[in-house]
Amino acid sequence: MGKLNGKVAIVTGSSRGIGKSIAELFAKEGAKVVCSARTLKEGEHPLEGSLETTIAGIKKAGGEASPVTCDISSEADCEKLVKETRRIYGPIDVLVNNAALTYFILIKDYPLKRWMRSFAVNLNAPFILSKLVLEDMIPRRSGAIVNLSSGAAIGPGRGPYLKPMPYGGTCYGAEKAALERFTQGLAEEVYEYGISVSCISPSVVVPTPGTVHHHLVTGMDDPAGEPPDYLAQAILLLATEPIDEVTGRVTYSQLFLKEYGILKEARGHGVDAGATSYSKA
Repeated sequence: MGKLNGKVAIVTGSSRGIGKSIAELFAKEGAKVVCSARTLKEGEHPLEGSLETTIAGIKKAGGEASPVTCDISSEADCEKLVKETRRIYGPIDVLVNNAALTYFILIKDYPLKRWMRSFAVNLNAPFILSKLVLEDMIPRRSGAIVNLSSGAAIGPGRGPYLKPMPYGGTCYGAEKAALERFTQGLAEEVYEYGISVSCISPSVVVPTPGTVHHHLVTGMDDPAGEPPDYLAQAILLLATEPIDEVTGRVTYSQLFLKEYGILKEARGHGVDAGATSYSKA
C-alpha cells in the first residue's frame, strides 16, 4: 500500500526536472497527481520536457495523473489549476510548490518587469495556491503543503566583499528566503487544523534541463550534482510523516534523508557547508 493511496496532489513545475521526479514518485505511492506547468507538448519550450511526457511515463508505470497547463504568475491561472484539480479528482490533499523562475541579473541591471514576474512565480504563487488549497484542507482538518527553496536563500554574510558578485542571484535568493519565512508562519497558523507546511532545498545543485541551461552543472550526468530523486524522496516524507515530525521544517534534502536513515552519508548545505537557512531549523 502506497504512502499516498487515495490522496490528490498538485505538483507545479512538473514538466521536467525535480517536479517530474516528484510527480512520478507520488503517483508510484498511489496519489492521483495533477501535473502543472506551462509546457504541454515537447517542442513548445526550448528545454526538453513537457507535461505530456511526464503523464505518459506515469501512466506507463501504472500511476494516475492528469495535466493542467498553468502560468502560475497569473492569479487566474492559479485559480484555474485548483478548480480543474477538484473537477478531475476532488479535494486536494497535498500541494507541492516546486515551479520556479530564475533570471541571473545583477540588481543594477535588473528590469523591473522581470523582477515583478520572478516574485509572482517564486513567492506570490505559493501564497495564492496555498490559500486556495486550504479551502479543502481546513474543513477536512488534514493536508500537507511542501515548498521548495534553494541554497540561494543563504546570504553572503557581512562585508567587506573582496571579490565581485559573479552572477545575479540576489533576487532569487531573497524570494527563497521569504518563502522559508512564509513556510513557518503558515505552518504555525494552520497547525490547529492538522495541516503540515514545510520547506526543503537541495543540498547540492540538481542536474536538470534548467540548471544545465544556466551552467550551474556541467551536464545531466554531472557527478558533483544531486540526483533529483533525493528531493522527491524527502518531499514524500514531508508530505506523509506525522505533523509534529515535519511541520515548520526548513531543511535540506541530504540532511533530511540521512536523519530518516535513507542516506548513510550526506553532503552540501546543512552538512559540510556549515550553512543554515534564514528560518529556525
